[in-house]
Amino acid sequence: MSLHEVKVEIAAANAGEIDDLLLELGAGNWSLYEDVVAQRAWLTGLFSGEDEAQQGWRELQPRLPTTPKGKPEVRPLPDCDWRDSYKTHFKAWQFGRLHWVPVWERAAFAIPPGDQVLWLDPGLAFGTGNHETTRLCVERLVALAAEKNLAGRVIDAGCGSGILALSAVLLGFRDVVGFDNDPEAMRVSQENAALNGLSGRVQFLTGDLKTGFKGMPAGVVLANIQADVLMLFAGDLVAAIAPGGTLILSGILAGELDKVRERFILAAPGWTSDSRTLGEWSDLQLGRPI
Repeated sequence: MSLHEVKVEIAAANAGEIDDLLLELGAGNWSLYEDVVAQRAWLTGLFSGEDEAQQGWRELQPRLPTTPKGKPEVRPLPDCDWRDSYKTHFKAWQFGRLHWVPVWERAAFAIPPGDQVLWLDPGLAFGTGNHETTRLCVERLVALAAEKNLAGRVIDAGCGSGILALSAVLLGFRDVVGFDNDPEAMRVSQENAALNGLSGRVQFLTGDLKTGFKGMPAGVVLANIQADVLMLFAGDLVAAIAPGGTLILSGILAGELDKVRERFILAAPGWTSDSRTLGEWSDLQLGRPI
């Protein structure tokens, strides 16, 4: 495969806004890189050929909130460059007694007594935990585990790197499923399970929001997916929740929360709802009555 990279410098002041735009668009080909010390930032995209790279840039440029600094550079990219590029942006973090740590820091990382760690190599799959949307989901999951109601099935819909599904196992949930419609996500999730000695503890499946839930009512569903997709599949997400279960939605820009809440209240009348905001992002948790 002859991969090509598009790279263009942008104003560092616009980096956060553009990063949020990429997530909102589900633009998996694109990434944002920052040098905080030098106060510079670059937008890069990976494509399977030069023509596709040029087309990708033509489609994205009009959506950007600012004019890039100069013209984009398009170049063929050796495997060794693109396969490791994501490592620059994945940093260790924690919530409570759970730590999420890059596997390449394993030799140097000291696990505090009584704490647990999930070693991760996300590859090109979404899900390091460094983004607010993932953190919102993790905090909800930790809170549910603290209630000691660990018997129900947990489904991570759109599992990416497997971070939420594998975290559920570490928290004590015994019946955990993760699905994604991207074969690369399945490969990365399985590899991350093996890195942590958790192979076979999560049932990873290829599926989407129509097929992934079939025959599997859940006590908890986590869906960290962009808002328009959540609303489009609101009926499927609600139908996947068993009586007394919980639906946790993330990937919602704070400005979109009211619209998403309205859609799900319509799809799930009588359910409880609660939301929180972290940075520019919000979550929505709904509870089905018993």
